[in-house]
Amino acid sequence: MIQPLSQRLYSTTPPPHGAHHIQTRIPSLKAESKKAPRFCEFDLEDRVYAITGGGRGLGLAMAEALMEAGAKVYCLDRLETPHPDFLAAKEHSETNYGGSLEYFRIDVRDESEVNKLFAEIAGRNQRLDGMIAAAGVNHLQSALEHSQVALNEVMQINYNGVFNSATAAARQMFNYQQKGSILLIASMSGLIANKGMTSPVYNSSKAAVIQLSRSLAMEWGRHGIRVNSLCPGHIITPMVEQVFQQNPAARAVWEAENMLGRLAYPEEFRGAALFALSDASSFMTGSTMLIDGGHTAW
Repeated sequence: MIQPLSQRLYSTTPPPHGAHHIQTRIPSLKAESKKAPRFCEFDLEDRVYAITGGGRGLGLAMAEALMEAGAKVYCLDRLETPHPDFLAAKEHSETNYGGSLEYFRIDVRDESEVNKLFAEIAGRNQRLDGMIAAAGVNHLQSALEHSQVALNEVMQINYNGVFNSATAAARQMFNYQQKGSILLIASMSGLIANKGMTSPVYNSSKAAVIQLSRSLAMEWGRHGIRVNSLCPGHIITPMVEQVFQQNPAARAVWEAENMLGRLAYPEEFRGAALFALSDASSFMTGSTMLIDGGHTAW
């Protein structure tokens, strides 16, 4: 007989098939002294996360969500100095939440540099609970005209960089013998060909990220490390604005191809990030979350 959820989470007696790991996150409570915590599965107090591409845009929006849930968050990006958006987010976090957002410059293509920085972050805190690989670039060019230089840059950042970041994070989780969650940012472009955007290499790189998440989930699942991917639809970010500069008609096409009739904002993926990096998704690994406003559901 399956125990009710409330008994499994709050009972001090392990269920018949062994204690559920979520129990370790919930303090024992005396009913007469205080109320049970609400949505404790989303509590990230004392946890540590790193986010590549976290200097602005989607990565920064996700970083803020984790920080607001109590985590210490490190935003990693290739900009030499933090973007004004990051500085504003850092001030907001400290003023309103007493939270922690820190910035480090990184080139995700450099495996040695990535491993060194992740080791430093984990060493400072004696733990690393998860990471989000959100660093990525796009290049608009037809396949027959696509240069090898652009091809290499897109693949090295969008695939090699994601691989380097995910393995560096997992290496620290193994080092500190802890469980963790890794979220790889792919795209619906890894599942479809986008109308209004000629980008065969970008699309292919995102398809590779989806498959990478499944493969890493298989390797690390028995060690308590979960790996999932997120496929957003079209989001209003600096990278998308570049598409509109080259092809102004693309915005109208994308909006028309969307069941909601609009593009997304980075803030609309905060909940997905918190879900994937917290205990709320404790039984999810090797999965792909598709959040595209219904674009691929026609």
